Amino acid sequence: MRVKGWSGRSGLAKVDLYTRGTIHLIVWLGVIGLTLPVLSRPVREKEQLALVVTALLLILTEGVLCGRLARYAMNAYLGQGQVPPRLLGRAAAVTVASVSAVVMLSVTVDLTGLLPTMLAASLVPFLTVHCLLVRNRITALIQLVVLVLLCPLALLTGRPAAEAAFTVVAVGFVTGWMAFTARASMWVLAVMWELREARDVQARLAVAEERLRFGRDLHDVLGRNLAVIALKSELAVQLARRERAEAVDQMSEVQRIAQESQREVRDVVRGYREADLRVELEGARGVLSAAGIACTVDAGDGELPGDVQSALGWVVREAATNVLRHGDARRCTISVRAEDDAVVLVIENDGAAGKGSGTAGSGLAGLRERLFAVDGTLEAGPSRGGHFRVTARVPVADDTKEAV
Repeated sequence: MRVKGWSGRSGLAKVDLYTRGTIHLIVWLGVIGLTLPVLSRPVREKEQLALVVTALLLILTEGVLCGRLARYAMNAYLGQGQVPPRLLGRAAAVTVASVSAVVMLSVTVDLTGLLPTMLAASLVPFLTVHCLLVRNRITALIQLVVLVLLCPLALLTGRPAAEAAFTVVAVGFVTGWMAFTARASMWVLAVMWELREARDVQARLAVAEERLRFGRDLHDVLGRNLAVIALKSELAVQLARRERAEAVDQMSEVQRIAQESQREVRDVVRGYREADLRVELEGARGVLSAAGIACTVDAGDGELPGDVQSALGWVVREAATNVLRHGDARRCTISVRAEDDAVVLVIENDGAAGKGSGTAGSGLAGLRERLFAVDGTLEAGPSRGGHFRVTARVPVADDTKEAV
């Protein structure tokens, strides 16, 4: 498997690699910081060969175990796994052994000036990794307990109280700072992972929204056309049975509408289609008249903004489809007028008492979504005299309202 270079990684991958590398570097800096003093001349001159070798083995073992523990701890901090309890116990035990070896060396060898560094180096690998597994309060408590335990150990080395206190304070500062560095680095990485997940969720929501839009547009585009095709096909069948020549004209009209539907579906797929109000008004008049429904259209001569025209055009299309499919209307009126600070579109037919007029459904729900995008509202329901009324209201500027 090919390993990506630094330049070939994403921003998050770079931060992830840098953060993980920093944690591992802290672990092995502790190992190196303990190995060098053990191999220094004061220790070797005392001929403590067995103790030196044991200390070196413990240091290397601590580095390996804490390195593995760091990998599991970072994944656990990010919610990507758990830490094996045995590994945690072994790393803690080796760390205690390393600290004990340092104390034994300091008893037999003069480690003036080196003891704080060695004690801190023996504790840093484990405490830096362990802080990723517990809360901040527990980390602070553990740091405090470790310092309390180091106080008598520092005194056992035969050093004055002032020097022992300095050793404890220095160890506490180093281990505390390394733990804070590791915790802060992982917090930043976790935040970036959360942002990445939020962006992925946003992308999935955008895809779902586009699917809903696509389904809504297909419903709006094909609903009326299919209703007209079904109506004209039925009429053509009846005319053909009577051997009337008009059947050919009706089927030609069905062919034209089907071809127009194909074009509109392609436009929907491309996402470029916008309904034009005047085109939809004339289309509704023609379709309803062909179905034997007297349609009256009353619209002004003013120009509306493109988004308002598109939204109202879809209302006209869907309402005309509902009149054809759901009602038993004989008359239908469509009017566009200015009212207060809005443009109002009213579509009313007398077929509500027949089959109902689709007071609910995906069609009207889709219209409400379209109108909501232009701060508009939609009302649909029965009115007086057994009629069914659809009212769309869209706020517009004063100059536009006067034009209408």
